[in-house]
Amino acid sequence: MFHTILFYFFAIVLIGAAIGVIFARNPVHAVMFLVLAFFQSAVLWLLIEAEFLAIVLVLVYVGAVMVLFLFVVMMLDINVEEVSGGYTRYLPLGVLVAVLMVTELAQIIWLRSTPGISAAGFASTPDGYSNTKALGAVLYTEHVYAFEIAAVILLLAIVAAITLTMRKRPGLKQQDIAAQVAVRAADRIRIVKMDAVKPDTGSEP
Repeated sequence: MFHTILFYFFAIVLIGAAIGVIFARNPVHAVMFLVLAFFQSAVLWLLIEAEFLAIVLVLVYVGAVMVLFLFVVMMLDINVEEVSGGYTRYLPLGVLVAVLMVTELAQIIWLRSTPGISAAGFASTPDGYSNTKALGAVLYTEHVYAFEIAAVILLLAIVAAITLTMRKRPGLKQQDIAAQVAVRAADRIRIVKMDAVKPDTGSEP
């Protein structure tokens, strides 16, 4: 009973945080709502005894990805009025996705509550069971090739992003490190000697 109360409480907070991400007028506030949504998702992972996934969600997404998102949003000059004006244009698609998700969740809840179905209820884990060990054993044995391919794709994405950023564009100011190192003081500094001039105070002696 207590497990069910906790699930519905954190699920309601998660839904509220997701709605805050969509309707927040300030982009920074939207990012903070998304951080709250990730925390609530991590708690839900803990409730189903998926500790490793919960910790990864907090460390990777909240600790790294969302911090990067926050810096990017704060550095960009976002026109809030222009961004808010696109809600009505994407409203039909958003309603369609929401109805689809609600329908799928209703089917899952109905299947789990139907007696005689083996999927109803969570299976109890034996003593000494390690979720992290079981996940690692499956990931690095049966799905090792898919794991390595995903790592290579992410590496290619990073290299491509750096390449697109460093490409030469007209009007872009770039540093020439070799020219900066090879510069001499005589080429940059010109010393001018002038005679001292007594300032004119404007008063007669």
